[in-house]
Amino acid sequence: MAGELGAIYFDTSALAKWYLNEESSEAVEAYIQENGPVEISDLTVIEMRCLLARRRRERSIGPELEAEAFATFQDDIRHGALVCHPFPDGLAAGAVNLMAVLADVPLRTLDAMHLTIARDVQAGVLATADHVMMAAGRALGLSLAEF
Repeated sequence: MAGELGAIYFDTSALAKWYLNEESSEAVEAYIQENGPVEISDLTVIEMRCLLARRRRERSIGPELEAEAFATFQDDIRHGALVCHPFPDGLAAGAVNLMAVLADVPLRTLDAMHLTIARDVQAGVLATADHVMMAAGRALGLSLAEF
């Protein structure tokens, strides 16, 4: 339910809170239940897999939770709670352009790619827990859902 602000694009920093019990998890769950489905991308899928594996290696979650969280995430895509977009044509060029346009924001590569995809799906809202992404979203005129 994107509403009048356009689509809601969730980056991995915020979306992970839906699958792992951490600060703001309840707020993310309530937000998605109230405003969903929300938009993600193939980049989110890659990052979610990486994040869960990193947390397992750091021993903050076990292998069972890692597998369960990723399976639930994939089910949420299959059942439409998350709308997953493929990489758009021109993703690299768009990310390079954003780094030039937002030269004063310390964008990382994957942040620029997420923002390019968010623009491609015409997101009006960026949901994130990352302060750099918040700054970039503001600079691009996106509304923010901050977690």
